[in-house]
Amino acid sequence: MNSLRVSKVLNNNVIIANHPERGEVVVIGKGIGFNRKTGDSILLEAVEKMFILTNQQEQEQYKQLVPQVDEQLIEIIGEIILYISQKTQTELNEHIHIALTDHLAFAIKRAEQDIAFHNPFLFETKEIYPVEFELAEYAIRLIKERLGVDLGEDEIGFVALHINSAMTNRHISEVRGHAQLIADMVGIIETELRFTIHRNSLDYSRLLTHLRFAIERIRRGEQVSEVDKLEMLLKQEYPTLYSLAYKLTKVMEQRLKMPVYQAEVSYLTMHLHRVAPANLQ
Repeated sequence: MNSLRVSKVLNNNVIIANHPERGEVVVIGKGIGFNRKTGDSILLEAVEKMFILTNQQEQEQYKQLVPQVDEQLIEIIGEIILYISQKTQTELNEHIHIALTDHLAFAIKRAEQDIAFHNPFLFETKEIYPVEFELAEYAIRLIKERLGVDLGEDEIGFVALHINSAMTNRHISEVRGHAQLIADMVGIIETELRFTIHRNSLDYSRLLTHLRFAIERIRRGEQVSEVDKLEMLLKQEYPTLYSLAYKLTKVMEQRLKMPVYQAEVSYLTMHLHRVAPANLQ
């Protein structure tokens, strides 16, 4: 048996079906429910451009969500997710169907009521996740073209985090938390050194990239090589920056609830040296 059997049609783009190996599943795809009825058979080969939710909890959540969301939006999100999957050649976590649908439906409702949400770490998101940001731009552009609703750049940043969450199999709260942590650390740097970092500078971009990879290393428990001589030199030559770098690693340690290796302080000091004016070092 190499086919799905329709159990229930939820709308033109979503059906519940019996899978030959996985039992009851939710199938999402453009027009898959059109003119279908209970008992109809669909060849598995025909569902190449469709998504099958296999996790039971995800299925139940999606079933509850579908009746609350405009059918055209479900179709658009299906196209967006297919586009992301093809562009990145990545098997996305299936939770993106629920997370992105729920998020965008709410964002559209807010936009229609003229309620704006400011994204406090938009610039950081754009710098840290450029691929995801570009994919999110496509998503927001498609919604504007099809539905006539402009969700704006702030929303691009939020969608980019959902895309990264699906690509990396991390919960959105963790991804958002990391972006927020980086934005907060930039704020600490500017407050402590009493100057504003030029957001379009290459050094700022390098700093954000370093902070992102530092967080990733800490999260994985990955140790960077010790640099004793360099540490002594940096501590002596740039005491203010070294002290600030140490403070930032303690912030990371507290927020990530994981130990940070001492060598991270030295590497961070070097990046601070790049962005800080000479008179503040």
